[in-house]
Order: sequence, then structure tokens, then C-alpha cells
Amino acid sequence: MAYFDNGNEIFKDARKHHYAVGAYNINNLEWTRAILRAAAETRTPVLVQVSMGAAKYMGGYQFVKDMVADQMDAMDIQVPVIMHLDHGDYEAAMKCIELGYSSVMFDGHQLPLKENIAKTRAVIKAAHHRGISVEAEIGKIGENQDTTSGELASVQDAITFANLGVDKLACGIGNIHGIYPANWPGLNFKRLKEIANAIPIPLVLHGGSGIPREQIQKAIQLGIAKVNINTELQLAFQAATRQYIEDERDLDRRQKGYDPRKLLLPGTEAITSKMKEIIGWLGTPSVD
Repeated sequence: MAYFDNGNEIFKDARKHHYAVGAYNINNLEWTRAILRAAAETRTPVLVQVSMGAAKYMGGYQFVKDMVADQMDAMDIQVPVIMHLDHGDYEAAMKCIELGYSSVMFDGHQLPLKENIAKTRAVIKAAHHRGISVEAEIGKIGENQDTTSGELASVQDAITFANLGVDKLACGIGNIHGIYPANWPGLNFKRLKEIANAIPIPLVLHGGSGIPREQIQKAIQLGIAKVNINTELQLAFQAATRQYIEDERDLDRRQKGYDPRKLLLPGTEAITSKMKEIIGWLGTPSVD
């Protein structure tokens, strides 16, 4: 029967030994199987995460958790799997704690600081009572192709949230969700180093897709233990699916190229291939 690890010891070890574990967003059944397959084939731990929007698209938080657990059993997954809520509001975090997710992110950056702290403390209390890990965010992560939409994380805020008892902390250090524009100035390593020197807990890099490999690897050396990846897998899926259609394989009626299982297969395989490549340069060690 599927078991979800909370990841706390995994991420502590990752920070201590300067490697990272990828956190990969799922969007449907194919995405879930592709991600689990990459983890199984590389024998590495994996954090499977779902956003509030993706959970709604797929039918709710209970369905998502059950689907991942069912596929872990069906695929005989033997590596640690962390089931995580990504960028959840207070209600979503509490719901996923109730349902038995092994890790949740409460993203209260839009709230007044006092309210953010109070709700983070409440989430931590509820989660830790059940052995569930908690991630918080300080400094808003920038949005798709907009270098002005993010905020640089405060060192004092990092200390405050670490003292609340969060298990891992996402920091705004110039990173952006989605596609990075040509004029992106890069990660702010000075602020990352200041935060890493101030608190010992694992740090999280959101918006990992599109950041040059050498910058991510430098960030890992400075304390990043979890790297969020979504857009990069979406682009791999899109490119492979587009190629299938441009090759007119979907028009091959003799081979039933229109069958959705065949139509989605190249993109699904591309997700696994890209993820295995990412695992390699994140330095994620095998559990063997």
C-alpha cells in the first residue's frame, strides 16, 4: 500500500550534503505516471506536487491524493514519494492536512505580515500534529516573463518564519514562475547566502524551469535543497506532442494514430526523459 514520506529528513540531508530534490507539478494521469516513472528508473526520491488550480482541474484534493497513491501501487514504486500541496491558501492547506497529504505549502505572502504569521502558525500546529511537513514563502516569487513582479526576501522574515517552526522555506531571490524573459538579471546570490547563513532549515527555489543550470547548482551549494519544476516539463510535453501532430501520425487511421493513448504518449515519454536529465544535474542521489 502506498506510503507518503513527509520529506523532512530527505531535505535536511539534501541541504547538508549540497544536492537538491526536484518538486514536480502534476496536471493529469499521464503527468503523474511520467514523474513516478522517472523517479523509479533513477531510484531517487521525488516530491509530487499539485497546485490549487490543477487540483480543481483534476477533480479535487482527495482525487489527486488517491490517484497518486493508486499509481504508486500499480507501478510498484519503491522510492520515497512526498505528496505536496503547492502554493496553497489557508483553506487549501488545512484541507490537504485533513486529507493526509504528507507536505503542504501555505503561501500567505499576500496577507498582512501579522495575519500571515498567525495563519502559518496555525497550519504548522495542525500539520505537525499529524507528522506533515510545512513549507512557507517569504518574498513574492515573480510571475511569468515579468522581472518586476517579484520581491526580494528579507533576512529578518526568514528568521521569523524559521522560528515559527516551518520545515522548509521558499525565498524570493529574483526567481520567476513560468518563462524567464531575455532581460532577466539572474538570481540574487548575495541575498540567498545571507538567508542561508541566518537559518539552518532547507531552502526552496521556486521557478526552477529556465534558470541556467550553473545558477541552480550554485544555489544548491548555498543551501537550496528543493527545486520546483513545472514549466520545463510542460514545454517538453508540448514539443513532443507538436512533433507527433506535425508528422501527421495522428492522421494514420490504419495504426489508429488518433487514439488519445497514442497521441499523448510522446509527450508523456518526453516528461520522463526531461525529468531524468534534471535529476542528474540536481545531484539527487539514488536510494540504493
